[in-house]
Amino acid sequence: MAVTADRIHHSRLHPLHAVLLAGTIPLFLAAMLSDIAYARTYQIQWNNFASWLLAGGLVFCGLALLWAIVDVVRAGDDRLRALVYLVLVLATWILGFVDALVHAKDAWASMPEGLILSMIVTVLACAATWVGFARLGRGGAR
Repeated sequence: MAVTADRIHHSRLHPLHAVLLAGTIPLFLAAMLSDIAYARTYQIQWNNFASWLLAGGLVFCGLALLWAIVDVVRAGDDRLRALVYLVLVLATWILGFVDALVHAKDAWASMPEGLILSMIVTVLACAATWVGFARLGRGGAR
């Protein structure tokens, strides 16, 4: 009779890294919702809210990006997943930065590009967070 042991692979995602990564979603999502509110009401303050939320999202995403670079360097067997994660976080940060530049223009001039970019950045942030947290708790027989 063969005996197998189930191994639970603990997270390589540090708790601070998890907070930074998960923090990008509400910030970028709120920026997108602020853009939607601006597109419906034309109240300039919604565009200002979106600009500040994008700045906060970029800070969180930038720190998570630095951590993702370290993860790629330290990745052993899981290098492909670490690279996919790095590319997603990098794309989120780059498009978020472009979105912030679009929002730096006049409020009226930032639409509809700002809204479209905010939607794309929100989807990318969700995908990056999903891939980042997908490493948790995978078990297997050895």
